[in-house]
Amino acid sequence: MSKNNIYPFTSESIPEGHPDKVCDYIADSILDTYLLGDPHSRVACEVLCKDNHVILAGEIKSEAIGVDHEAIVRQAIREIGYTCPEESFSTDNVRITNLLGVQSENISRGVDTGGAGDQGLMFGYATDETVERMPLPILLAHRLARGLAEDRKAGIIPWARPDAKTQVTVQYSGGRPERVLTVVVSTQHSPGTPQEVIGQYVMGKLLPERLGPWFQEDIKAHINPTGEFAIGGPAGDCGVTGRKIIVDTYGGYARHGGGAFSGKDASKVDRSGAYFARFVAKRLVDIGLATRAEIQVSYAIGVAEPVSLLVDTFGTGDTEAAQKFLQQFDFRPRAIIERLGLLRPLYRRTTNYGHFGKPGLPWELNVEQESEAKR
Repeated sequence: MSKNNIYPFTSESIPEGHPDKVCDYIADSILDTYLLGDPHSRVACEVLCKDNHVILAGEIKSEAIGVDHEAIVRQAIREIGYTCPEESFSTDNVRITNLLGVQSENISRGVDTGGAGDQGLMFGYATDETVERMPLPILLAHRLARGLAEDRKAGIIPWARPDAKTQVTVQYSGGRPERVLTVVVSTQHSPGTPQEVIGQYVMGKLLPERLGPWFQEDIKAHINPTGEFAIGGPAGDCGVTGRKIIVDTYGGYARHGGGAFSGKDASKVDRSGAYFARFVAKRLVDIGLATRAEIQVSYAIGVAEPVSLLVDTFGTGDTEAAQKFLQQFDFRPRAIIERLGLLRPLYRRTTNYGHFGKPGLPWELNVEQESEAKR
């Protein structure tokens, strides 16, 4: 993308009722429960949902006592909003298969000494185009998805059901967002809901409120473009953890190492390494060394020191100064966990509407906020 070109860029989001996010939320709910009982729990939990089935699989090593996986699953589904007893996928109707085992000693041996829980590469990104230091398309897509969920839970749109997708296309000019071109909103609804009712809500309330100053009357909107979306959630589509890694990060505007987040404790650098790379990239932009920054870090399993560490400012800043700034930070897994406080049960807060750009998360804090949090 040339700095002086005019071009469109598109990102999508999904609310907590999407089948993949149902799985992510269950996995992070299980993770948080184990961390509450034992902060040093090792959790790698995968979830699959389809029709009235929920399948748990993965490896866990923990001293936590009395963790009731079935109760956690049903509570997570209840919080999302799948509570209708007439539906196959609902709190009381799902059948839960538990295939969770114990973490391999071959893995835990290296992690116990402070090494990375896996090999891999992670990216962190930040941009000054929004106050959240996030690309605008994914930020707006998240706002629309969150708006659908909040209005549904508040009873404002009684016809709405938990599943949905949103998508926003932004026109850039000279590397800066200029205007919103197109929006796609697909939302599950009760059978028989007139499409004009959904359209009136989206155009009359959702878009003006959630896009804010980026809303214009001439935005092209595709609203439930297939015409009907009455069958949704795991009853309509299979859900699996870790399948929305672009939604979870930067909406495609930055590179991705391929590792998913949900259901993994912080010893897994797929999660902690990506969080810390974002933390450092955001700091770099905050202090004005660049207007855009992307950091890559990579690890070998069982080894504490990163294999590589790189920063790219895309010609928007002093790359040499940015590289020196990068060397101030300790990217060893144990140091990341300590600095960000990643042994706490905070992961259910991260599952939906992106793991970045949300206030209160430790990797989103600026210098003053971090200092205040430590007092």
